[in-house]
Amino acid sequence: MTAMLTVDNIVKVYRSHRTEVRAVNGVSFEVEAGTTFGLVGESGSGKSTIARCALRLIEPTSGSSSVDGRPITGLRGKELRSLRASTGMVFQNPVAALNPRLTIEQSIAEPLRTHTALRGRVLAARARELLDEVGLAQSHAERLPHQLSGGQCQRVGIARALATRPKLLVLDEPTSALDVSVQAQVLNLLQELRREYSLSYLLISHDLDVVRYMSDMAGVMRKGELVESGPAAEVLVTPSHEYTQRLIAAMPETPGAVPITERGTLITTPKVAEQL
Repeated sequence: MTAMLTVDNIVKVYRSHRTEVRAVNGVSFEVEAGTTFGLVGESGSGKSTIARCALRLIEPTSGSSSVDGRPITGLRGKELRSLRASTGMVFQNPVAALNPRLTIEQSIAEPLRTHTALRGRVLAARARELLDEVGLAQSHAERLPHQLSGGQCQRVGIARALATRPKLLVLDEPTSALDVSVQAQVLNLLQELRREYSLSYLLISHDLDVVRYMSDMAGVMRKGELVESGPAAEVLVTPSHEYTQRLIAAMPETPGAVPITERGTLITTPKVAEQL
């Protein structure tokens, strides 16, 4: 299969006059077209840093990355903006990721203004189409972020990420700030969107259940290094690395808890989504 995202020996070092922190140390992996690659690990293991380096949201110290076969390392100006239009990112804190002064329609329209020639009524119509795609009502368009729930704000974040019809989405802890019941709904929405638009996902999470449910392939990060990777069913069920084994053993078991693969169903109708 074609690699939608290729990360090759990325290193990220933060330096000050006294210290040097190697946040990412020679990480390489591929996200194949139409699949999800899940990166899991403890907080501070370098998961989000590698994702940001891969898209050049921050500059890697060394190494390279490419999107759909096009090298992103070294691009500048219009070329970089053009390539970024084929990618999108969903952030961990859905409320903080939105401008509090912009309406929901304006927030969704923002990437369209940047990367397309859409303006006026056509732009507004496209923004409202995206509301429908993520299961929000048209009445949400004129609201401000503080008037929405966390789950609704994350749906807005997903709509923004989808605005330019990207091929690749980076999901950086997309459900960690949400209630458990809403988590399953958002994950099911992401799965449905992936199938409908043939998207590829790089999923960042510390939750093994989320990675197991969402991912075709999985990688385990520890202290800036990728210690194990492979099919998610193997890595997260029968791991070979002792660190992965410890992560799985440390997962809490809640009596009566429902596995995430059995929680919730996809909610796409505006009427139901408005109640979240």
